[in-house]
Amino acid sequence: MFTGIITAIGRVRSITPATTDRDSRFILEVPHGNAQWADLHAIALGASICCSGCCLTVIEAGTDWFAVDVSNETLSKTTLGQWVPGTPINLERALRVGDELGGHILSGHVDGLASVLSSTPEHGSTRWRFAAPPDLAGFIAPKGSVALNGVSLTVNEVDGALFGVNIIPHTEQMTNFGTLKPGDAINLEIDMLARYVARLANYRPNPQDPL
Repeated sequence: MFTGIITAIGRVRSITPATTDRDSRFILEVPHGNAQWADLHAIALGASICCSGCCLTVIEAGTDWFAVDVSNETLSKTTLGQWVPGTPINLERALRVGDELGGHILSGHVDGLASVLSSTPEHGSTRWRFAAPPDLAGFIAPKGSVALNGVSLTVNEVDGALFGVNIIPHTEQMTNFGTLKPGDAINLEIDMLARYVARLANYRPNPQDPL
């Protein structure tokens, strides 16, 4: 589980394409001097790290890097299929019991790709507008929570499949939002509560289902 509070901007160091018997392997760099990532060389294999909104499993780690295997399913459903060496990545370590819950609860399971429509300066912040996939638009509500590239954000307004958020300068500096431009795809995770409320509202038991 994660909270959507980014603690470092990493970068893709290398990508080894998939073979017939192995998934693609990504090696991701972590910046030096970040206290929250200083023990990366000692991270447990099998640990989860949220990489621009996508929960990935550490299969190897060094002093300033870690490696993950990425399936074709993940490549096709997220922005990972567009990553190249040098791509900036929002990073967050898994939530531990007792940690501050500064954003909202995230699973790191990307629901779909939103499209960046525009970014407009607004006072001291920037108003960003996105288009959500039609099948996910109903899960996004004004003043609700949404995760974009793993960043926990509050929705300002919704107009059909279009929605907007405000990004303050600190968030832009501490995430890869500063590199986005209109037309880019971005990983979208809808609010977990909205997902289950919709499931409960639409569920109809089938009397023929086995008990």
